[in-house]
Amino acid sequence: MFRTSSFRAAYDEVLGRWPGPVETVDLPTPYGVTRVNSCGPAGAPPLVLLPGGGSTSTVWGACAAAGAARTHRMHAVDLVGDPGLSVPAPGRALRSVADLVGWLDAVLDGIGPDGPHGPVALGGHSYGAWIAAHYAAARAARLGRLVLLDPTQVFAGLRPGYVLRALPVLVRPTPERIRSFLGWETRGAALDPAWLRLQDETAGFPAVRPVTGPRPDLGALAEPTGMRVDVLFAERARCHDAGRAARAAREALPGARVRVLPGVAHHALPLTAAGEIARRL
Repeated sequence: MFRTSSFRAAYDEVLGRWPGPVETVDLPTPYGVTRVNSCGPAGAPPLVLLPGGGSTSTVWGACAAAGAARTHRMHAVDLVGDPGLSVPAPGRALRSVADLVGWLDAVLDGIGPDGPHGPVALGGHSYGAWIAAHYAAARAARLGRLVLLDPTQVFAGLRPGYVLRALPVLVRPTPERIRSFLGWETRGAALDPAWLRLQDETAGFPAVRPVTGPRPDLGALAEPTGMRVDVLFAERARCHDAGRAARAAREALPGARVRVLPGVAHHALPLTAAGEIARRL
């Protein structure tokens, strides 16, 4: 598996800015070892967070610092097959939604007494929100809360122009292409330089095809399960029309709390809207 000292140094620099202490564990799952970075009071309600595609668990540090780690025991997960410190198992690639559900079952089981012995709050951004929504539809009994942050392919499809702009980064990522794409998508928003350096380092990771598939079963999410659902959209997102996606979310999930955050772009959401996310939690 790809690892370089420069990637690890960039990863550790961003992680080092989290409010400490931070506990790092490598959880065995059927699909490989999964790195989880945890912080916050040991007895606080558990909050499991999934990053967007191409990102790492370290992106959640801003939310931790903004207060999420004061109210929750926060567990941030590196997606298997994506940049980060999780290591896929040879011959056991994640290939389907059912595989993702099984993988996340093992992650929640491995978190320990904070997680599986009570309802868990599960959150995700972008592709991580797509995973979280699928998991919630399949395992509603395990969750007390679902937080979807500008979810893609859940309430709306991707804009063709966004896909075309992202293709060079997906096909042959380079630091220059990553920076150019993020600058375009965030409309020049000021982003943490340490996080940007880490994004540069992700260019060297081997391409792993992400699991794709249908949208989550929103009917299952709308059923009365006692699970609270919050959905936050980024008003300046280029990947979809946030207003239309929010209307679709309200129609599909009448009991959910849905809000469009003004002035926020899709990829910058966990960084630039950390205070609002923490307040929602």
